[in-house]
Amino acid sequence: MGKVTGFKEFERQDEKYTSVKERVKHYKEFTVPLSEEQITKQGSRCMDCGIPFCHSGCPLGNLIPDFNHMVHQGEWKKASWILHSTNNFPEFTGRLCPAPCEKSCVLGIIEDPVSIENIEKNIVERAFKEGWIKPQPPKSRTGKTVAVIGSGPAGLAAAQQLNRAGHTVTVFERDDEVGGLLRYGIPNFKMEKGIIDRRVAILEAEGITFKTNVNVGVNYDVEDLKAFDSVVLCGGATERRSLPTPGINANGVVQAMDFLTQQTKVLFGKEVKDQVMATDKNVIVIGGGDTGSDCIGTSNRHGAKSVVNFEIMPKPPGHRSPTTPWPFWPLQLKTSSSHQEGVERNWLINTKEFITDDNNKLIALKTVNVEWKMVPGQRPQLIEIAGTEKTWPCDLALLALGFTGPESTLADKLGILKDVRSNYKAEYGKYQTNIPNIFTAGDMRRGQSLIVWAISEGREAARQVDIYLMGKSDLPSKDVSGDLVPM
Repeated sequence: MGKVTGFKEFERQDEKYTSVKERVKHYKEFTVPLSEEQITKQGSRCMDCGIPFCHSGCPLGNLIPDFNHMVHQGEWKKASWILHSTNNFPEFTGRLCPAPCEKSCVLGIIEDPVSIENIEKNIVERAFKEGWIKPQPPKSRTGKTVAVIGSGPAGLAAAQQLNRAGHTVTVFERDDEVGGLLRYGIPNFKMEKGIIDRRVAILEAEGITFKTNVNVGVNYDVEDLKAFDSVVLCGGATERRSLPTPGINANGVVQAMDFLTQQTKVLFGKEVKDQVMATDKNVIVIGGGDTGSDCIGTSNRHGAKSVVNFEIMPKPPGHRSPTTPWPFWPLQLKTSSSHQEGVERNWLINTKEFITDDNNKLIALKTVNVEWKMVPGQRPQLIEIAGTEKTWPCDLALLALGFTGPESTLADKLGILKDVRSNYKAEYGKYQTNIPNIFTAGDMRRGQSLIVWAISEGREAARQVDIYLMGKSDLPSKDVSGDLVPM
């Protein structure tokens, strides 16, 4: 695989960014692509490692050394076919995935790992440019109908796989555009929405029907789902976490997803009433994950006076922690492009109170420093450090605290059992709920997770639905070989 001495000859090379000064003026992607020659060299770094642990790191089971080798040889069309054989949407993962494959790359033991994610993005972009990605409608129809609820990555993957199996698929999306959190939860500067639109156009040409502004269980009667032979629930984990903190209802305390969604809608000319703006405000983002990072980048583009980030957990080490050795996902500090655009980051800090004026308008936050007490056999205990209270000026507090699980509406109305974490209950590998013809996949089944897990679960659930409807399936699986359709 690759070039025998490739990783000795070529160092890892990542895409660069345009300057902070320039990129904060707009909401477009700002990466500077590598040349074809540079990408070819990066593919050459994929060593003949014998056992490619990148496979175990990738929930999709992508054939990573294989498509890297094709890039090394200049066989881009073959690389695209290999990549699409396991991943329906590499243009999404190539931009948004945290790349667990790279963290389990064998080369990463001794050097910088292979730049798998960037190679993946370049393969799919080349494929679109060359016209290799074309609609693949099924040669015949089974006469079976399937409803997919939710058009995020899990729903889209399930829909495409089921459609290719010959079933007639309808996707219901409660928002006004297809894409789920890909559409409104991910800022445009991380993924421009035309990336979604061009893929949806392929799916529509393959015969999938999309119905937007349809909120099943709210403005669409769940009884109408009985017209379908099977239903796949891919509604995500959208129940947002809040804080049991005095002043939480202040004017100026805003859920991060509302803030991000509004900005994307405004960007595309959609009407948004009373958009929350960070312009000339002291902004504090509570939560140190990817959503918090997205809020930081958006606040800087709004022209915030200051941007501060709070995280209740300890600051991760700059390098892989001994507690998470290779090939596991590392406990390691992540500095995103949004962090580089300007933010004061704080760890081991807890918000004690949102302070308001007489009109309930947020003017400050009160915090305290904390530490975690670890007791073997017990849950970690959060301990406040006496004398560390501090008041921070704040006009806008963005809650980027993640999600507690899926909304219960569909489960309640359909009679679907939930697990102890409030996720819709379905065994991994089966994806079937307690109602035989209803399946569930993605964050709705497993809780808040990665985009690669969503696509993987959508694909695997589609196979199980196909087996339920037809008694067997030729759809590919990570565990069961199937016929791969070349792109």
